[in-house]
Amino acid sequence: MAELVHLNNVERAHNTVLTVGTFDGVHIGHKALIEAVVSKAKQRDARSLVVTFDPHPRNIINPGKEGIKLLTTLEERSEIMKIFGIDVLLVIPFDRDFSLLSSEEFIRKIIYEKIGVSEFVIGYDHHFGRDREGTIETIKQLGSELDFDSYVVSKKEMGHTTVSSTVIRNTLSEEGDVRKAAEFLGRDYILNGMVAHGEERGRKIGFPTANIEPEHQHKVIPKNGVYAVHARVDEQWYGGMMNIGVRPTFDGHKKTLEVHMFDFDQEIYGKKIQIRFRDRIRDEKKFEGVEALITQLKADKQRSLEILS
Repeated sequence: MAELVHLNNVERAHNTVLTVGTFDGVHIGHKALIEAVVSKAKQRDARSLVVTFDPHPRNIINPGKEGIKLLTTLEERSEIMKIFGIDVLLVIPFDRDFSLLSSEEFIRKIIYEKIGVSEFVIGYDHHFGRDREGTIETIKQLGSELDFDSYVVSKKEMGHTTVSSTVIRNTLSEEGDVRKAAEFLGRDYILNGMVAHGEERGRKIGFPTANIEPEHQHKVIPKNGVYAVHARVDEQWYGGMMNIGVRPTFDGHKKTLEVHMFDFDQEIYGKKIQIRFRDRIRDEKKFEGVEALITQLKADKQRSLEILS
């Protein structure tokens, strides 16, 4: 993982190349910004740093009924940032007071005084600060005064202007199209959680499952259905299939997330597990009985093996 640092614990270093954003999902639309930070940092022999926020700013400013669901938790974000080559993912607690900071106050008090900056990387259309009044010109003017450079990532460099975290959330939660989501993200969609005790109905019918509790209550869960997945436990990867839903054949009501891993027979209650969604197999449906369900599960397994191969 990139070093995950809270604002109160950050060590100030002037020779820092950074960018700022929520970066939920760290999708292909973010790629050019992050790569620019890494490239500029290497040129300067500087620290590469990405500033992000927690909770999601929209959950403070305009939460709606249920709030914004997350494509990536902070830990997932830091893992992805490390792959890009980012040294530090710095987390700023986002609350009502912080949302009232002007763009100039944000750069002076946070970016310059607390973090340190030698070069500020910004997207061509980025706005920030109270009422989003901060612009590229704000950064350039303050850079001249405070002795840091700025680099604007152009529209051409960013390329994927139609990709947004909102589109990816809808693709997952409303369509369950994990392959399309993977195209937008530039990688498989992942879900981290803990293995919890379930009713063990799967074991009784020859398909034992691990019941998963997501590590974050606001994590985006794909639409109910059956998926081909890879699962990581104790740093080992296993092929499998995952059911998300209420298990209607057993007259279930509570939504559960259960993964059946192929060629796997270990007790893993209480362990961390990561799921990588590869493809959607089918909708969840109610079967006439257990035998019909078993027949379908065998077909689901065969389809999953074909996808994962």
